Amino acid sequence: MGYETHRSGTGARDTGMNDMADIKKTNALKARLPRGLVDRHAGTIKATEAMVAKIKEVYELYGFEPVETPLIEYTDALGKFLPDQDRPNEGVFSFQDDDEQWLSLRYDLTAPLARIVAENFDALPKPYRSYRAGWVFRNEKPGPGRFRQFMQFDADTIGAASPAADAEMCMMMADTLEALGLERGQYVIRVNNRKVLDGVMEAIGLAGDENAGRRLTVLRAIDKLDKFGPEGVRLLLGAGRKDESGDFTKGAGLDEAAIDKVVSRLTAEAGASADATGIEAEGLRELSEIQSLISAAGYGPDRIKIDPSVVRGLEYYTGPVFEAELLFETVNDKGEPARFGSIGGGGRYDGLVGRFRSESVPGTGFSIGVSRLMAALTALGKISTMPEPGPVVVTVFDRDRMGDYQRMVKQIRDAGIRAELYLGGSGPKAQLKYADKRNSPCVIIQGGDELAKGVVQIKDLALGKQMSTEITDNAAWREGRPAQQEVAEADMVEAVRRIVEGGTA
Repeated sequence: MGYETHRSGTGARDTGMNDMADIKKTNALKARLPRGLVDRHAGTIKATEAMVAKIKEVYELYGFEPVETPLIEYTDALGKFLPDQDRPNEGVFSFQDDDEQWLSLRYDLTAPLARIVAENFDALPKPYRSYRAGWVFRNEKPGPGRFRQFMQFDADTIGAASPAADAEMCMMMADTLEALGLERGQYVIRVNNRKVLDGVMEAIGLAGDENAGRRLTVLRAIDKLDKFGPEGVRLLLGAGRKDESGDFTKGAGLDEAAIDKVVSRLTAEAGASADATGIEAEGLRELSEIQSLISAAGYGPDRIKIDPSVVRGLEYYTGPVFEAELLFETVNDKGEPARFGSIGGGGRYDGLVGRFRSESVPGTGFSIGVSRLMAALTALGKISTMPEPGPVVVTVFDRDRMGDYQRMVKQIRDAGIRAELYLGGSGPKAQLKYADKRNSPCVIIQGGDELAKGVVQIKDLALGKQMSTEITDNAAWREGRPAQQEVAEADMVEAVRRIVEGGTA
């Protein structure tokens, strides 16, 4: 009876084993990566680690020290300081704990820093200079170059109200980019002041919480100055702008007088303040001081410049704001000229730590988009994400001699050379293919004949690939046994070292 239940639909006999395999296959989970996330492999990971190490060197040269915060914070610690959203959970991944407290994956590295400073305020030296590298998470619609998880690298100074702290951030950022291999003319640090922008908003009647939405539209229009020019910004400040494809972007709806006021500030010479008053004049004075400080330190406008069009989206900025922009052109996926644009930014946030305390605590900081910067450096040839050479592979020709092979591997490792013993169940040919996939520089072979002679065969895989392009005759290939050397077992380590270091066996 059981046999009959496993007959195929055509009446053919079936042992039942195939049906079970089909059932398992049908019910198997589908391997799939969530949208907006990426897997990272060896080449990318090692390149990132090398880049982060160089950034750390510069930050520590300036006296900054590392601190690390958890990936999860109480949602109210992030609060309204999310990217222009009214609802506290908007834009973040949130969940409730068993005590019904809302928790969120951190959106950036600055809000957690504010919390840790407030929590340990009396124990920390002020000013408190720290840096942090880590993953942040955005619950936003993913798209090209827009991910839900990405790495940032921040540096912050808490407890210094002077514009000198802001100037130092800009200088450190310029030094960091050059330490990573960028040259003068390939980048610029652009500096503005939110007080100037806030003063302009007051002057055109957009102060107050009730105008928050329109202010955001105006700021987004200002941010497009480099892309669309003054006339394009005028359209976005007014009724709106239609692009070449016919898509229409609704504008801020300002009148002509207000538009003139905004555009005049965007196109004014740095520091110009003939009719500025109140908070706008204060912002311009701070920019003038920053300009004097960076000039005194030898940083010209080719490295750091005052730019009235710089806008940072987060609402917690209260003073100077800055962006690191890459100026060189590359080619996008469609083969069209393109720029990487901004790869980092920051500014002053004097109200962020004060949310947890009864006093205002000044702070300023800078955040680098690690993945974006790495993509730019890769495009310039300053960094490579290609896999590094893998370990030397000791192959297994006689499974009764695993102890001998383990001894060989240890000898190679003891010499400081990466090595592994093949632990799979395949034969000699498959083991060589395995070593090739591992990008191994060479493999060690010792069968019965080699053991009797006290030798090993060392196959230089990199040289073998090179020679395979030069030898077209199969007979010559077999006769020459390209890139394979026989050496005494006692000389194995030195022969391997020469191959790994770029010589020959």
